[in-house]
Formats: sequence, C-alpha cells, structure tokens
Amino acid sequence: MIICAMDRSTRKQINVPLRNQNAVSFLATSNSSKSKIFFEKALGLNFVEETNFALVFSTGNGQLRIQKIQQLSASPYTSMGWQVDDIGKVVTELTQRGVIFDQHEGLEQDARGIWNSPSGAQIAWFKDPDGNTLSLTQQERG
Repeated sequence: MIICAMDRSTRKQINVPLRNQNAVSFLATSNSSKSKIFFEKALGLNFVEETNFALVFSTGNGQLRIQKIQQLSASPYTSMGWQVDDIGKVVTELTQRGVIFDQHEGLEQDARGIWNSPSGAQIAWFKDPDGNTLSLTQQERG
C-alpha cells in the first residue's frame, strides 16, 4: 500500500511509499556463531533464521539481518541503536548478561557508561563481538 501525503507548498497529494513500512537493519559478522549467541542471549533478540548468507532477528516491528562475511572492519561510528524507555534499567540488565558499555574520552559518562547529551537524551554505547558499535538512547522526558 502506498500512503499519500499533502505537499504543503503545492497542496497536491504525493506518494510516500516507505513512510509506514517496517525497516530492515543490517550489520555484518565474520563469526556468526559468536554473533548469534550475543544477539540472542545477551541482547535477548528473537532469532528468526540462519541462512548461508545471514543471521536474522526480529526487532520490534522490523528486522535485523547480520550478513556473514569473511573479514570485517568495524566502523568508527554507531552502526545501530535502540530507543528505550528506561536506559538505566536496560543498561543494568544488559550488564548482567555480560554486555560491556564503552567509556569515551571527552564525554562525561556515569560509571555505567551513560552520557547525558546536550539535547537531554541519555545515550550509552557498546560493541558486538565483531566490534560494531551499538547504542541505547532514552529521549528526554518532557
């Protein structure tokens, strides 16, 4: 189904085919067995299937596909993140499951790795077994 919206400048309807569609996120792994354990057991994602090409997990209304590759160079930036309602609770739960949260020089993070951003959002970062940087964000409560 293609959703229509109104173009404010021309007052004509325009098609917005992806507005209400579920997103698929992609990461990569060079060690699918470690990644499967991490995402399923440590993060608690629902495992869907494993193919010759990828591990597949469900995430909310979307999907995470972790592509199997021979060699991986992790990006120096956040590759994927989750919005959470209570970052302190989620950080505590994930820490109990063995997730280690990053401390970044120049950011005033608490002992758990949570940073209070200038926007009021709270953010914490961690890495998967391949070194991909993942994050949690709790938006400012208004």
